[in-house]
Amino acid sequence: MKVAFVSVVPSPYQRDLFRALAARAEVKLSVFYLEAAAPDSPWPEKALAPYETILRGTWLPLGAARCHVNWPLPALRNYDVVVMNTLMSLTGQWLMRTSLRGRPWLFWGERLSRGGALHAALAAPLHRAGGIAAIGSVAEDDYRARFPEPQHFRIPYYCDLTAFRAAPRRVRDDGRVVFLFCGQMIARKGVDVLLAAFQQLGPAARLLLVGREAELPALLAPLPAEVHARITYAGFQAPEELPRLFAQADAFVLPSRYDGWGVVVNQALGAGLPVICSDRVGAGHDLVENGVNGLKFPAGDSTALAQQMERLLSAPELLKKWGAASREKSRDWTPEVGAGKWVKALQAVLQQ
Repeated sequence: MKVAFVSVVPSPYQRDLFRALAARAEVKLSVFYLEAAAPDSPWPEKALAPYETILRGTWLPLGAARCHVNWPLPALRNYDVVVMNTLMSLTGQWLMRTSLRGRPWLFWGERLSRGGALHAALAAPLHRAGGIAAIGSVAEDDYRARFPEPQHFRIPYYCDLTAFRAAPRRVRDDGRVVFLFCGQMIARKGVDVLLAAFQQLGPAARLLLVGREAELPALLAPLPAEVHARITYAGFQAPEELPRLFAQADAFVLPSRYDGWGVVVNQALGAGLPVICSDRVGAGHDLVENGVNGLKFPAGDSTALAQQMERLLSAPELLKKWGAASREKSRDWTPEVGAGKWVKALQAVLQQ
């Protein structure tokens, strides 16, 4: 199958999956990106693979989103099937409404927000897609309800966790428990909720923050000095540095008010960490089992989060038990597994 993906930016986590898919004998892959780098996720630039191309173009502001315009556009008629990973772009809208009409194509995305008339108009081409590959079970349920016409598949992010599984874990015998958060320091990620919860914990709790600073100084300012002293901010880190930092933690926390998926949960599993996440984290519904490898809490509820964190503080034996369960679960979340799902989905759309 000659397959083209049209995506926004060379995300390290998508590229893990693309590498595995390109290695499949059934697929001849091309990937087209709308831009070389995203300003809000400054990953180090890596050389493109032979199947990857950055399209020329620019972007325009559309509310909080960036709306891309690219030229010249790839000749998608030369491909057997196309996968679109962009909805909020003029490029994506043009391709879905012109070049792809009457041709086999899929949309791959996280759960869409339910906006007004403009959002409904942007999502309208999905009714004509051959398939929708949802990033997670919550997204799949929503797509099935809103767009019943296409075939539906569940293909979340599958990233390479080898380095996370291999990183030597820090041995701690001082009774402290280090909770790790990795992501942008913004309200949508629930960092304020995490800090409010952490303030309720005793002196044995430590907090390690990793990610772009964003709103962190203002969020830390109200904290008492004794609480601030138990928090370490490691700054933004390249993906290659994350296994080392995850290995320094005892548990992972993702308190997002909304996260369509959350690849950091995959990484926490690979690192063998119990995961505490809000009920608004997409990956939490597929990767975190309450009382097996982690805990969940209602998004925005700092008291409930503090109670879940306290549970691990007061029962440290769960750290090892639930961490082992996370690591075991991670074995089923490799890029090779994801590539196999893509092959089946692409074949199904071509055969319809």
